[in-house]
Amino acid sequence: MDQEPSSLQDVMRLKLTELRVEHLRFFPDMTSWFSPTLLSKLLLNVIVSETFGKYADRRLTHAALDKQTLEASRAETNLTGQLAAKNGEVWIDFVADLGDGFDSTYAMAYLLAQPELGVQGLTDKLPRSAALFMGGDQVYPTASLEAYQTKCLKPYSMAWPNTHEKPHPPIFAIPGNHDWYDGLSVFLALFCRPKRTHFGNWEARQRRSYFSAQLNDNWWVWGIDIALVRNMDQPQADYFIDAAEHMPNGASIILCSAEPGWYVAESEGESFKTLDYAAVIAQQARKDLHIPLVLSGDSHHYARYTGAKSQFITSGGGGAFLHGTLELKPTIRTDWLKEKDDTLTLQSAYPTQHRSRELLDERMSFFKMNSEFSYLLGSTYLLFSFVLTTLYRWDVGLIIFVVLAGTFWGYSAYQEKKFNWPTFRYSLYHGAAHFLAIWLFSAVALWLWSYHPIYTHWLVWLSVLAIPIVPVGARIAGCIFGQYLKLTCKYYDRNHNDAFSSMRLNSYKNFLRIKITHDEITVYPIGLDTVPRREQWTLNASRDTGRPSIFALPVEFKPHLIEPPIRIKATGGLTASEIKPGAPAASPH
Repeated sequence: MDQEPSSLQDVMRLKLTELRVEHLRFFPDMTSWFSPTLLSKLLLNVIVSETFGKYADRRLTHAALDKQTLEASRAETNLTGQLAAKNGEVWIDFVADLGDGFDSTYAMAYLLAQPELGVQGLTDKLPRSAALFMGGDQVYPTASLEAYQTKCLKPYSMAWPNTHEKPHPPIFAIPGNHDWYDGLSVFLALFCRPKRTHFGNWEARQRRSYFSAQLNDNWWVWGIDIALVRNMDQPQADYFIDAAEHMPNGASIILCSAEPGWYVAESEGESFKTLDYAAVIAQQARKDLHIPLVLSGDSHHYARYTGAKSQFITSGGGGAFLHGTLELKPTIRTDWLKEKDDTLTLQSAYPTQHRSRELLDERMSFFKMNSEFSYLLGSTYLLFSFVLTTLYRWDVGLIIFVVLAGTFWGYSAYQEKKFNWPTFRYSLYHGAAHFLAIWLFSAVALWLWSYHPIYTHWLVWLSVLAIPIVPVGARIAGCIFGQYLKLTCKYYDRNHNDAFSSMRLNSYKNFLRIKITHDEITVYPIGLDTVPRREQWTLNASRDTGRPSIFALPVEFKPHLIEPPIRIKATGGLTASEIKPGAPAASPH
């Protein structure tokens, strides 16, 4: 370009080699989830998807239009030989929930792209993986083409530019709910085209929104698409039935889903039923197929549960805002692989539950992080104060209180999917706190008016009220709303998503690097406590020596092991050296 870029669109048109550190300021920051504009868009997406989603399942349409035979699909996703190192090992990566914050997404892509990765807690460096698997929600907040380009394609292309040397490491992805909000249109266009899409030097090569990828003679990765309706459509079921029938006896499967359905397995959540259905498909092939490892994202933290036959790992730290781990139960009772009342035990959580509580105390500044929403609440203070001071009747105050309490009850009940007494009680307290603030504003306004009457016209009175109430009320309302989220999340097992999304933390990122041999896999859970700010990045001057990334992260920001490497037998269960009776490997508290 002849002149300096003045917008993100100008920067996107630059070649990778033309990028400079000063251009990074144009890329988006963490999503402001309480922005009124975004909330209205997301609400519309949810209403449309929940109303029409089951009647317009894009998976069925895409399967009907896909002319590729199941035999050809098996051949295209057979990675045997392409992935194996000289010693026969296969290395793969799993990352999920990226594309929210540009800084954190690029930091994770940068770590994935390094030829060798030094990790605190390991003596030897880990080799770069030969395949990348994405576990859902590749972009936030909505699945537009622009969002995919700026928050997914661009950071991964900057982390590992296309070398134009074949073969390119394959990338496979399953869609999460945010990928589905546009009906899966952009996801299918990027990941499921006959002509392969490049994410930097990685190459998408699946044809549908689900896949069965063969890694070697004994290991497969199954990625299922639960869509917004959290079920498995018939063409997808037929696809996995065919995949199971063509596996050798005793083969092992790493099963991936876009939601950690086991979190709500005790209440028989729909996503867990679909996960279990996929496992049943493997069992009904009658080939003694094993599922020793189940992976998911969706919750933006790391957590590992151990069952009788499988390890269940959530790793949703690819770049989205941090979720705490306070909602994680120490044990979960469920039926899995025909094990009645199998007990899943929490072994590790990152951040720990203790650290999650500390973050709520340290970082909860609702007005500062969500000023637009706070001013919206301040505007409602103005409206209700104007009504109270104009009509000046006790029953009007009662109506206002009922409206506030009812609104917050509906909000909480929808978020928590719980229309019960505790939800109603906490909503009453929340509504009462806001009503008290409104009543105090109204009382002070009437007291001042009694000394200096200016109530000549309702518009004048509304304007006079607006001067103190909107700016001051916004701060008070933001404080009340933030404390409500903090207290209910910290002490009452509610509002976990909203409490942490309001803080927009890009810390505690994580992904999984997995080593696979014939009869065993080793999972290296890799965490990064703090993401360096983009102004701390530098142009990578040593790219010609094998370090591919356009920008280098500061050397002091080093990844570490979240917990010791997890060695899992192909037949299920931990190896003898990993079985530690008593306390979990990394205390969740």
